[in-house]
Amino acid sequence: MTRRSFLAAAASPAVGASSARLPIRKGVLLDMLPKDLPYPDRLKLARAVGFEELECPTIRDPAEAEAILSAAKSAGLRIHSVMNSDHWKYPLSSADPAVVARSMDSMEVSLRNARLWGADTVLLVPAVVNEQTRYVEAWDRSMKQIRKLLPLAQELKVVIAVENVWNKFLLSPLEFARYVDEFNSPWVRAYFDVGNILLYGYPQDWIRTLGKRIVKLHFKDFRFQVDKATGRRYAEFVPLREGDLDWKQVYQALVEIGYQGTATVEVRGGGRAELEEISRRVELILTNA
Repeated sequence: MTRRSFLAAAASPAVGASSARLPIRKGVLLDMLPKDLPYPDRLKLARAVGFEELECPTIRDPAEAEAILSAAKSAGLRIHSVMNSDHWKYPLSSADPAVVARSMDSMEVSLRNARLWGADTVLLVPAVVNEQTRYVEAWDRSMKQIRKLLPLAQELKVVIAVENVWNKFLLSPLEFARYVDEFNSPWVRAYFDVGNILLYGYPQDWIRTLGKRIVKLHFKDFRFQVDKATGRRYAEFVPLREGDLDWKQVYQALVEIGYQGTATVEVRGGGRAELEEISRRVELILTNA
């Protein structure tokens, strides 16, 4: 199916026909796979239950990084992204030079992991706003440090993919788009988490606003609950398609922007039965079932 025929079929399906499947590859986190299995068995299991690609955390041990690469090749599972591991504990937005240095070092390791594994992105939480770090400081400090990483990203041909998380930063789709655009670089794009955004708005709105800036997706789902004692509203993780996220609206927004990358599930993993069910639910989302 060509992109043009896909868009036409998805936008105007025939009466009684199922929607066209989104041209999106199914990814899984390495940390969702059974940790009691050696890497080759873990990754073969992921491939057997229907996942095509893998997202790995930062790995500092060169021997372990090589072992993961070998296992992925053997399983026929592409490593598409690296989830940088130190951006929460050591944010780029910190006023402490030692914290920033640790964060920059982690990003450099992650970028080199990506090059070794053949991944095209490194996920980065760019900043954390808190009582010690004002919003404007988070913006300016993180942009300054990310710009320092751009020469290495360009050299390694790896995109720095900024993700929306619960960090009190980039709280609107217009702001997220502006943040990415200010780098004016093909090596900084958006890693959009469909579920996280429910606290701030509607994922379909953000998808349409970010458009071609989106290089990768995370899938998760939440259900909003109210604490009976305090009356406070909070989000509870639930299986895909059982929460408050309108997946059909998400599907349509992804059709409209022509997204054809990877969607990585970020939920609680498990053994074969749990992973098969997660893979099945992702397939239902991608076919708008």
